[in-house]
Amino acid sequence: MQPSVNRTTTKTAARRWGSLPPRMRVLYVTTHQRTGGWLAEALAADSASTVILEEAQGFGAGASRLRDEVFDAVLVSHDPGELDALALADALRAGGSDEPLVILGEEPQADMMALCLEAKADAYLCVHDTTTRTLIWVVSRAIEHQRLQRDHRKLAQAEERRIDHERTEIDQQVAEQRGLILALEANANATEQANALSTCGAQPNAPTVYPTELEAHYRELLRAYVVMGTGNLASEMRALAQLLAGAQVTAAQTLELHVRALENLLAGLGARSARHVMNRADLLALEVCMHLCEAYRSPP
Repeated sequence: MQPSVNRTTTKTAARRWGSLPPRMRVLYVTTHQRTGGWLAEALAADSASTVILEEAQGFGAGASRLRDEVFDAVLVSHDPGELDALALADALRAGGSDEPLVILGEEPQADMMALCLEAKADAYLCVHDTTTRTLIWVVSRAIEHQRLQRDHRKLAQAEERRIDHERTEIDQQVAEQRGLILALEANANATEQANALSTCGAQPNAPTVYPTELEAHYRELLRAYVVMGTGNLASEMRALAQLLAGAQVTAAQTLELHVRALENLLAGLGARSARHVMNRADLLALEVCMHLCEAYRSPP
């Protein structure tokens, strides 16, 4: 490995950008024939970052150290016939290890980089044309990249939990609305039965069934309301209320119509947030009921 060039200039640049960590604990996996003394001396000679280099000789020793200890990064010496760094990288990634991993070898970078990336290593460096400072920067960038990936996974998992919790709440609210429908229908049936008894045993009227085309119409109105919001569909809601009143649709049946359209819309959302849809849907149900009351109160 070549010595670091123009140390004063590069040290100033590193300080300006502030990208190099002040301290890194690195595991160097190598062979018995190629120990890491030369690498430790090269890293110690460059003061850009303090690199604590620990050594493990052989595939098994390296995997064992990584299983039991935590390192900021891993350097692996690629020595065909003695230590296959590509196989080691594959094995570590398959085992769930996500430590930043940089492979060092004697082959040209153009011949090895693609193979190393396919093995899910972070980078490859040829020791014959790489400076110490370049190695430190590459390791630093690999650490930063892995840290960003971990943060991204945590954020994605947190978002999944939030959406799952939100959908559970929405399902509970829809179930509560269905419970309200059942309560309204039970109350209406009890009232009809009482009226029937008071009129010499006359049978209560059969439940009113709204026209099936109203369901599709309400579903489209709900979709538009979710997008456009209140105040933009007043005329459409008044027209719908007139249709419902003309068909003698009750409040319970109107709520049933609303819940069925809402369930259909929520089922199509997939993993997307449903809270906005639920809030808009509640406002729509309120407005439709208000217009329905006005329609029943208005003279025919």
